[in-house]
Amino acid sequence: MEIQPTFLEGCFVIKPKIFNDTRGSFVETFSQRVFKKITGLNVNFVQDNQSISKKGTLRGLHFQTGKHAQAKLVRVIQGEVLDVVVDLRPESKTYKKHFSMVLNDHNNFQLFIPRGFAHGFLTLSDKAIFVYKCDNYYHKTSESGIIFDDPDLAIDWKLNTAEILLSEKDKKLLRIKDIQDAGKT
Repeated sequence: MEIQPTFLEGCFVIKPKIFNDTRGSFVETFSQRVFKKITGLNVNFVQDNQSISKKGTLRGLHFQTGKHAQAKLVRVIQGEVLDVVVDLRPESKTYKKHFSMVLNDHNNFQLFIPRGFAHGFLTLSDKAIFVYKCDNYYHKTSESGIIFDDPDLAIDWKLNTAEILLSEKDKKLLRIKDIQDAGKT
């Protein structure tokens, strides 16, 4: 397993080793021992989630606030997505900066997202199965989010806005400056 830091402190790309033979393949998707040795972080995942999305579906940019904040380990087991994270930690030198990468079932890359980040993804393939581990349980009243097309973030989602499918909830998300003013980051 190879773990590489991104330019966002605490955010890592994980490249697992894939073992192929005539029967198929095997991959160890996570090792807490290896992760801690390389990153110095001791993460205890308590909840696993899975979503299935059709092409153009954008889920995000979501985050949990306060003591219910979540670190996540995300990956795609079928299809392809553009995965995006935004640093919402006011004390961070990369505050309000974002990182994006393609995750798919060919590269098997994963992204570790620390607490204090917003997260979203856009389905690029006809269908994608997206899974993620969280180190804290979902808490409905602590949920928040940033609208995907916030001009202050200027995220290139790789699709035209007309091609993007959003939930009713995600259509109503606020801009980052409005969330800051409300004290939700």
